[in-house]
Amino acid sequence: MTTTRPIALRRTSGETQKSAPKSTFRPEIQGLRSVAVLMVVTYHIWFGRVSGGVDIFLLVSAFLMTAQFTRRYAGGRQTELIKHYLHHFRRLLPAAVTVIVGTLAATFLFMPATRWVDTIKQGWASLFYVENFLLQSQAVNYYAADHSLASPLQHFWSLSIQGQVFIVWPIIFVGAGWVARRFRLAYVPLLRYIFGLVFLVSLVYSVLYTASDQSAAYFSTAARLWEFALGTLLALFLPSVKIPRSARIVLGWLGILAMLSCGLILDVEGVFPGWLALWPTLAAACILAAGQTQSRFGIDRILSSKPLVRMGNNSYALYLWHWPMLVIYLAWSGKTHAGWLSGTVIIVGAFLLAVLTTRFIEKPLREWKWPEANRRRSAISLVAVGAVAILPLAGWPLQIEQTNRALVANMDARNPGAAAVGGDFVYTPDPGVPLVPSMTAVDGDWPVFPTACTGTADPQEFVNRCTNGIKNGTKSVVVIGSSHAHVLNTPLLTMAAKNNWSLTSITKGYCPLGEDTAADITQACVDFNKATLAEVLKMKPDVVVTTSTRTNAQSNVPERLDPSWVTEVKTLNDAGIQVVAFRDTPRAAQPVPACLEKNPGAYVACGSQRAEIYSEDSPTGAVAASMPDTKFLDLSKYFCPDANCPAVIGNVIVYKDDNHVTATYMKTLTPYFEKAFMAATGWS
Repeated sequence: MTTTRPIALRRTSGETQKSAPKSTFRPEIQGLRSVAVLMVVTYHIWFGRVSGGVDIFLLVSAFLMTAQFTRRYAGGRQTELIKHYLHHFRRLLPAAVTVIVGTLAATFLFMPATRWVDTIKQGWASLFYVENFLLQSQAVNYYAADHSLASPLQHFWSLSIQGQVFIVWPIIFVGAGWVARRFRLAYVPLLRYIFGLVFLVSLVYSVLYTASDQSAAYFSTAARLWEFALGTLLALFLPSVKIPRSARIVLGWLGILAMLSCGLILDVEGVFPGWLALWPTLAAACILAAGQTQSRFGIDRILSSKPLVRMGNNSYALYLWHWPMLVIYLAWSGKTHAGWLSGTVIIVGAFLLAVLTTRFIEKPLREWKWPEANRRRSAISLVAVGAVAILPLAGWPLQIEQTNRALVANMDARNPGAAAVGGDFVYTPDPGVPLVPSMTAVDGDWPVFPTACTGTADPQEFVNRCTNGIKNGTKSVVVIGSSHAHVLNTPLLTMAAKNNWSLTSITKGYCPLGEDTAADITQACVDFNKATLAEVLKMKPDVVVTTSTRTNAQSNVPERLDPSWVTEVKTLNDAGIQVVAFRDTPRAAQPVPACLEKNPGAYVACGSQRAEIYSEDSPTGAVAASMPDTKFLDLSKYFCPDANCPAVIGNVIVYKDDNHVTATYMKTLTPYFEKAFMAATGWS
């Protein structure tokens, strides 16, 4: 997916300047790139599958880069890394920035407001070549059948891995060159050993990682290095290998047939990028090894055709444009996949945008001579191009934040939230009053601590350790449990600030308190709970706050209390630590903000039914008598005031997704939360 000009490696075993690889145009490589990008595009748009085309791009990019550096070394030319990096990324960035900015504009015009913030995050990650890390941390399912829910910039994961390798590989080439000169070693054999080791280690890691966590492995740089190393090894060994023309003709056809059949035969979900990714990469290696056969029967004759070569010149931009066009179309149309007609329109549109991008943006900037004069000019031009994306990426979130801040600041009797069902006054809904928080801010509406939390930004996914910064407070409170327990921090922060309490929160997403793996608790969660319990026992806080029951909108058993939860809480009680346990909050059948955007005013339909969530009698009643040092609190009436558990209460959105209560609603719940908490603890 890069725009590196294909070059050839002369078949020779020598390393002298005289036998240096000769630079010649390899049109069949451009054709190979065209076929690979067409595989990616058509499989994404028409079949909803992964083709293996990206793996081919990774191998080819390493093959070309290796040829470039070995030619430089053989010619006695030094490589200045900073200059090389500036030159290389100055060629890649213009098209990427164009697509990022275009995608931001299309997101604003056609995507739901609930998707805006995530697209902005993806834009930052894509611009700085760390998109794969972001997707890996979010455990994104790249194979999800419904592409309308994907990020329109998700495909930058492969470009991010390439960008990272484009930084590391030159360091290896230059470092190996220094070692070869310093110790009088042969350069190419030294590189063979280095990249052979990289290939073996990465492939083994990839197989093991894929077997244990395929979704995360798919975006892992370390699990993909072997594909680049294979391309590098091919470039290093190929010049010294003599293959008969007849064999190369066969190799070429075997390679192209294996390429085209990979996505059709293999179900890549659960196996890529493990050992089965050798299928498309070895197929591409066969085509590269076949080279130019000069035979009318060779596959290179087809790959070298003018249409494929010209398309190869636009392959990078075509890859960039096809995915956002697909995702934005699906989100706008409400469909889960593109049909043959709409898919064809998307492909044609992406190709036209690719041609325009290449001709009027990428090519002119690539041929611009002014930045090539020195590193300073090159750096200035690179920063200037990046700034085109940085301005909207930085400005748009500020506008979103200011809008939501103004909405929240103007909350009054028209946005009472929990007070609307608290019995303090008679509330009359007003459809003309904007809901809070805004749709653009609801996704990030978590508790806000005065000091930074350690861990990850999203409490739903990972471990978070947070404090309110008050040391030696009049009381010490510790919150433990899952992300549902983390939500409780919003009222607790207000109470702690008012009463000078020390507040510490140690939570982990998808990790309720308990040690029973048979109760849908992972072993990683069990280990986390054991460590957390040991730490809390050492801290000896005045009170531990957590959730008690577990709700599930899709379960035949609406609500349950895990026996292992009782065991852990009793351990705290036996150590003289009081526990306040809140009944779990409701869950909806679908993400609430997205439902409200599609169905404004459908507050009940976008929520859930109390009978589907809660047992008639709370399961905690059976154990409460045996746990006198644990106080069980039930605030469910503020979420389900009658038979319904609506998505909006008092013009405040209750849920940020399908189960986590917004911090904004929890703020309106604070007076009722405080009253119940203070009564349970006996604190004044």
